[in-house]
This record gives sequence, structure tokens and C-alpha cells, in this order.
Amino acid sequence: METVAIVGGGSIGVAFCIVFARSGFTVKLYDPDDARRRAVKPEVHARLADLEEFGLLDHAPATLLARITVVDELADAVRDAALVQECAPERIDLKRDLFAQLDALAPADAVLASSSSALVASSFADVLPGRERCLVAHPGNPPYLIPVIEIVPAPFTSDDTTRRALALYETAGLHAVRVSGEIEGFIFNRLQGAVLREAYCLVRDGIASTGDIDRVMRDGVGLRWSITGPFETVDLNTRGGIASHAQKMGPAYERMGASRGQHDPWTTDLVAQVASERRAALPLDQWDARVQWRDRRLMALIRERSAAR
Repeated sequence: METVAIVGGGSIGVAFCIVFARSGFTVKLYDPDDARRRAVKPEVHARLADLEEFGLLDHAPATLLARITVVDELADAVRDAALVQECAPERIDLKRDLFAQLDALAPADAVLASSSSALVASSFADVLPGRERCLVAHPGNPPYLIPVIEIVPAPFTSDDTTRRALALYETAGLHAVRVSGEIEGFIFNRLQGAVLREAYCLVRDGIASTGDIDRVMRDGVGLRWSITGPFETVDLNTRGGIASHAQKMGPAYERMGASRGQHDPWTTDLVAQVASERRAALPLDQWDARVQWRDRRLMALIRERSAAR
């Protein structure tokens, strides 16, 4: 199995150690701080013990831990890497300097990926000689439990780099989603940010407390979204599917957005595009069966949550 270099031994770096080791990769981790380097393996071991307790490991923690080496020099981490996963703090100046080093030290065919949560690769890798192998690979946190990773190529990233990155992350057990264009925050934080902005406004306006908002999300919206996601949720909420939902609820959502200074109506063409994608995924003659599937999945989830309390 190929070698993955992880640069940065914070929480995301530790989590990526688990992702890649669990999938059979050889992992080499570097952090400039000696105390952080010493802390990595004990932290990985503690998380592996929890995963083993819940039956989420195929191998003993000791076997997986043996696949991880913590090194004292950046060059030693990246020397044989097929993928370098940068997990440094969210600072452009730091990432610029670090990616310049990675470009000089890593093999010429290694993919150089940043775990950036919002910064795009164009903001820190644009002048590198090897910029065509640089991109963002933004994970859910922690990635060993939230198995989605956003692959965000820059305009200068080669198609081959993007293809290899997608394949490597899929091999590591992550669902790799290609983001078609650089946009701050990507998909994950754009969606999360929209919810957080409204949540903050509701608190500010005295409409609800933080606890009540968390309850509505945790036991309401989020419960459904964990099964179906926002588009499929509303597609299954209204007989006739998402086109019917948009016709009935679109004006109300338009007014809600406008009240926050965001006027983004669901135009006829946009609704048609979304409805077309949903109908390709689920023909209307299968709608009733899918509703039953959703309900049964929710029943199973509620049963598990009740048992865990």
C-alpha cells in the first residue's frame, strides 16, 4: 500500500492518521512541535480504543498504530509519499511557506492536498513550480467518523492530480465529492454557515434560545437530514416531489431569505434543474417505496438513539 504523509499533528492530523492507517496505508506524520509529535500516538491509540469498543475496526489498534510513524523532519515524512495531507492552521502565510517546502521536498508525482476549511488553493499555491499538483481536500470532522471529503481543485490543478486524489481518498474509505470551482467555505461550510447564520439571528432576535435551536436541529431537521439530506428530504415531504414542494413553499422561503437581506428566489429554471436531478435519482413511481424506506431508516435510528441514552 502507498505512503501518505500528514503534515500537522493537531486534531485533524491525528484523525487522518486513523483514516489512512485503517485503510492499509503507511502513514508518516510530521509536526514542527516536539511536544505535539510525542502526543500523536497516545491520542491515536485512545481514539482507536474507542473505535474498537464500538466494533468499527477490522484490525487490532496495535496493528493500525504500527502503520504510523512520527518523524522529526518534514523531508522524512514526504520523501516517499503518494499523497501529502497538510493539516496546518488556517493561515495563508503559513500555508504559502509550507506548500513551497512541500513542492520542493515531495516526489514530483505526489498529490499535495490542504485540509483547509475555507481557503482555496489559489490563495497559497498559485506561484509554485508544481502548482498543478496542489488542491484542497477538506474533510468532515472527525474524518474517521464523518466519511465525506471535498476535493477542490484550483484552476491550475491538473485533471490527473484531481483524478488521483479522488481515487486515493475513496481507497481510504472516504466519499470524495469534487467541488466544481473554487468558492470560500466549499460545500460543507457553506451549508453549515447558512444554518449557523440563521441560528445566530434567531437568538439575537429573541425568537429562541441556543438550547431550543439545538433541539430543533438535533431532534428535527438534523434527524431527517442524516438519512436523506436537504433535497431528498423535501422531495419526500410532498407528494408530487420537489417540484410540488417548490411551488407550495418557494414563495415563503423567498420571503424568509429576503427578510435576512438575501434575495435568492428559486427560479423556474433552477427548480426544473433540481427536479430533473431528483427524478433521475428517484422516478415518481418509486416515491411511495422511498418514503417507506425513509421512515424505516428513521425508526432504526430512533431506536439506536433511545438505546444509547
